[in-house]
Amino acid sequence: MRVAHLSLTDFRNYPTAELALCEGPNLIIGRNGQGKTNLVEAIGYFSTLRSHRVSGDAALIRAGADQASARMRVEASGRSVLLEIQINRDRQNRASVNRNPVRPRELMRWFASVAFVPEDLGIVRGDPAGRRRFLDDSLIVRHPIAAGTLSDYERVVRQRTALLKSARKSGVRSLGAALEVWDDQLVTHGSQIMLARRELVRDLTPALRTDYEALVGQDHRPDLGISESVYSETDVSRETDGVSELAEVSRETLMEHFRRALEEVRSREIDRGVTLIGPHRDDLLLGLNALPVKGYASHGESWSFALSLKMALANILREESPAGDPVIVLDDVFAELDRGRRERLMSAVSGFEQVIVTAAVEEDVPDSVEWNRTLIEAGRIMDESDSLGTDDTFDTDDIVEGAGEE
Repeated sequence: MRVAHLSLTDFRNYPTAELALCEGPNLIIGRNGQGKTNLVEAIGYFSTLRSHRVSGDAALIRAGADQASARMRVEASGRSVLLEIQINRDRQNRASVNRNPVRPRELMRWFASVAFVPEDLGIVRGDPAGRRRFLDDSLIVRHPIAAGTLSDYERVVRQRTALLKSARKSGVRSLGAALEVWDDQLVTHGSQIMLARRELVRDLTPALRTDYEALVGQDHRPDLGISESVYSETDVSRETDGVSELAEVSRETLMEHFRRALEEVRSREIDRGVTLIGPHRDDLLLGLNALPVKGYASHGESWSFALSLKMALANILREESPAGDPVIVLDDVFAELDRGRRERLMSAVSGFEQVIVTAAVEEDVPDSVEWNRTLIEAGRIMDESDSLGTDDTFDTDDIVEGAGEE
């Protein structure tokens, strides 16, 4: 899989942009603040329908504009697909595939990428929300249908929490059938997410160990685990602590544990007006040399762990996807690595069908690669003469009205 061409209108600092990309290694060069990351951010948006830099879409729209538009032509398995998204400030987003209107989440079925970005250090050193986001973004790229379940679960948590807050404010201690309706949905969607996360962590672990040793040149015994609030916040006991074994637990058993845990925390939830257990309060556990990475690993070890985690994800997607390799994006990460790690990381990703690298200083990038170079200056792509013809020029009218987000 590869991106052949990207067109932008009013996206971040680009009034318009036309970027042609080649198979193999692509290097986007420009000083800081010129718009390099904005280009790869637009590419990554098609994978998960959200930015790796901000929590909402409004920041993606150029100042003074009401909407941002992106069109991307993707080549996969000998087939060309045209993906389009229109991001709106005050109404639902719209999307199309080959000019046919679709729900935005359908775009994720057609494109997969794995981005290595400076924010990845937050997976290792940040709070649990960052690790949950990594898990959920990985689930979406691996199984695009998971986006619907995650969205449904977030809606249920919001509605259930609103009910609990209302009960707390009014002093009501028994919510009866009103809460049971939300409990049923919380358990149904939450159990699906927990099982999918368990399977992901199980599959990532051996790949992480292989990729970490390849990147660092040493075996520091990297490991992954998962802390689930259904168990950690209650007296409900798990049948096993091993991730591989957890992934084999039946959905029915997990749902039973979830329901028992909800009963146990019921009074605390009403007292606090908060949904206390579920995937929205879980955490990914990271270990190195039998110690937690956070608080014990050095800066270099933390970076290596984060990069190896992303590399493990890329290799899993590569093995499983019938559309071929995911597109690899390395956004200004070589500057954080020593020369040896730069070379080993580039060696690890060089076999993928397409690699897109951004850098402020070309000396930070391995010189052992024959790059397709693009220069960015003040929101301008300097080699636009290499772009595709007018057939790929973006026109927002091509996106049919009514192809809205759910």
